[in-house]
Amino acid sequence: MSKLVGFYPGSFDPLTNGHLDVIERACKLVDTLVVAVGISATKKNPLFVHEDRIAILDQVLGPVGKRTDTEFRIVDFSGLMVNAARENGAKLIIRGLRDTTDYNYEMQMVGMNAQMAPDLQTVFLPSSPPVRHISATLVRQIAEMGGDISAFVPQIVLKALKSK
Repeated sequence: MSKLVGFYPGSFDPLTNGHLDVIERACKLVDTLVVAVGISATKKNPLFVHEDRIAILDQVLGPVGKRTDTEFRIVDFSGLMVNAARENGAKLIIRGLRDTTDYNYEMQMVGMNAQMAPDLQTVFLPSSPPVRHISATLVRQIAEMGGDISAFVPQIVLKALKSK
């Protein structure tokens, strides 16, 4: 029996409790979840360098995998997400939705992706109410201004930020 592979792309700068909410619930849908960290040449001033984001994900996802009996693979990608999903054997693309703004954007992406990769299906996971308001962009802005982000990110992110 083949295992169902899901693909969850993002910048994860920083990894937030909202991301973890989507990851935890995606574990109920797939046997293997590929968490794909995008490399973007256009994003300026990341909070964490690419290697740090991968290291943080690795530390956080280990316990989640054991608890949910889900295999995780952390990969990076640049270029088309659908190509990266295919290269990693995914059949499902996992996307989190916070609100209608996310929905409208994601629906455009689904249409474009469906044209390029009709073999891939997109699954939307609406954010749980306690984390629905969390945005990595806002968390990054708060952190850059010296604000307290402890309610929005896993403890490991706080530790990594303090060591910077």
